[in-house]
Amino acid sequence: MQKQATERATTWLGDAGLRPTRQRTALAELLVGDGRHRHVTAESLFEAAKTLGAPVSLATVYNTLRAFCDAGLLQEVTVDGSKSYFDTNTHDHPHFYWEDEGRLSDAPADQLVIAQVPDAPEGAEIASVDVVIRLRRN
Repeated sequence: MQKQATERATTWLGDAGLRPTRQRTALAELLVGDGRHRHVTAESLFEAAKTLGAPVSLATVYNTLRAFCDAGLLQEVTVDGSKSYFDTNTHDHPHFYWEDEGRLSDAPADQLVIAQVPDAPEGAEIASVDVVIRLRRN
């Protein structure tokens, strides 16, 4: 099982042209080693790495997540000005943000209809449209 996770992680990194350093591979295994998509914060990934004994600092986690985003491996989803989640599913899709739990999950993309977005100001183009639906338990 561990060998398969390592192979999946190194392939994920290699396909994006990233060198599979020890720290990158350890974090990639946590992100994609089981083949499932996930949403993580830098802090939650750091805690998971620490639990498994991976020798990475929080600064390394932040830098690695940024490198993964720059390489197109992760999508950054900002839910407010101070909290970012990183999603292994890089296809456009909406998210639910569970306010009571501070958790991000995928929302059904086939149920979202955006009929029109405003025109971009002159000299700009729309790079993406992020949809985060905030939920609170009743």
